[in-house]
This record gives sequence, C-alpha cells and structure tokens, in this order.
Amino acid sequence: MKIKVVVHEAEEGGYRAEVPAIPGCISQGETFEELSQNLDQAIEGCLSADVAPPKSDGTERVIEIAT
Repeated sequence: MKIKVVVHEAEEGGYRAEVPAIPGCISQGETFEELSQNLDQAIEGCLSADVAPPKSDGTERVIEIAT
C-alpha cells in the first residue's frame, strides 16, 4: 500500500510529517531516516486503533474491507 505523506522541515531542526488520508496521523524525527521509521509506526498505530462503529438507523449496511 502506498500512502502520501507531507513532510515539513521543523524550525527547531529535524522533520515533522502528516498523513492527509489519516486525520490525526502525524510524526516527527531528528533525521529523515528517523522520521521514516517513526511514520511507519504512526501509520500502523493509526490504522489499528479501535474506532467506535458508526451509528445506524437500520437502513444502512456497514461492511469492513481489507486493502
């Protein structure tokens, strides 16, 4: 799976990044290599987080998909 990440150079040094496709998924690192490793962990954590099931009025179908 490929995910686009927006990387910013931090004013205080190092890097910070955000994953637009996963709201709230951000990470940082002193080097680009550290940032890359931290992003792997952040994305895995964000994707594995338990999310409350959506509320339904009974007319919708809720399905799960794997990519």
